[in-house]
Formats: sequence, C-alpha cells, structure tokens
Amino acid sequence: MGLLGKIFTWWNGATVGTAFNSAMTGEKVGTDVFGNAYFRAKKAYPKGHPFAGKERRWVIYAGANDASNVPAEWHGWLHGSLAGIPESNLPPARIWESEYTPNATGTLGAYRPAGALERGGKRAAATGDYEAWSPEG
Repeated sequence: MGLLGKIFTWWNGATVGTAFNSAMTGEKVGTDVFGNAYFRAKKAYPKGHPFAGKERRWVIYAGANDASNVPAEWHGWLHGSLAGIPESNLPPARIWESEYTPNATGTLGAYRPAGALERGGKRAAATGDYEAWSPEG
C-alpha cells in the first residue's frame, strides 16, 4: 500500500497518524504469531482521569483491522486481565487446540442457514407445533 493509502485508509493496518502516535507516546511490548504489534502508553493517565491507575494498551494489526485476529492471550492482555506480557505466560499448545480461522462474516465463507436468501430462500415447512401471532388473537 502506498503513502496515500496509509494516509487515507484505516481498515488495513495503521494510518500514518496512528503509527506516528504509537512511536511517540507508546512502547512496543510484543508481537503475536500473526504479526500484530502490541503497545502500551509510556505515561500513565493523570490523576482525576476516569481511567487513572490503569494502563492504556492497543494493537496495530499486521493486515486487515479484524479484532478476531487477536489471539486469546493477547486479548486478555489488552483488556487488563493479564499483568505480564502473554508470551512469557503461555503454556505449550495442546493437541486438541485448533488453528485460528478468521471471522467469515460478510464473506462467501460465512455460515448461511437453511432458508437464507443466499441459499435460495427456501426453508422447511412448519411442523404443526407453530401458531402465528395475530393482533386480534
């Protein structure tokens, strides 16, 4: 993506302003397996601020800005559930754990239940245990 794309688009990685702000006011604390970079603020919130005593944390996505692309351990860190950096607290992967799959909402790979317009709009007939509501009844 060229310079104009970085200036005017927010949906694919960081804009120039976000990258500049992250470099000036934040410190990079780590990256995950997808290449997302995680930051925390160098300065704490001032006294009297609603979030005083809490640390500001954020992520810059490696690709499309998709929150489902944040692994669970980093999600916990972003929301303050973990005090330490997740990479140092991770147990080894279990054999039953599945690989990450991106959120398919809005794509051709999204789940389409029977009766959805994208699948022809035909659904099974009612089984007889359903009675439609009417305002007169």
